[in-house]
Amino acid sequence: MPTRTITLDGRAWRVMPSGKVTQYDRDEFALLFVSGSGDDREVRVTRYSPGGTRSREQALVELSDADLTRLFAQSQASEMSPEAGYAS
Repeated sequence: MPTRTITLDGRAWRVMPSGKVTQYDRDEFALLFVSGSGDDREVRVTRYSPGGTRSREQALVELSDADLTRLFAQSQASEMSPEAGYAS
């Protein structure tokens, strides 16, 4: 699974497709933003509809850093999301 890395406010976030498939299979994807590890790990989740490619992996590659920053701003904490197993 491809992973991108962006830095927001001095903090590195790994970005990857969640892998969870919904009824909107190729029209809407979830992205996981993961920072840190162990007890310091933070996970945020957002959904988006790609404008071009319908492959999760290729759609992630096609997103610009500005797109990822915008999606991060719309993300929610992992405990609010089934893609992250409602885990904190």
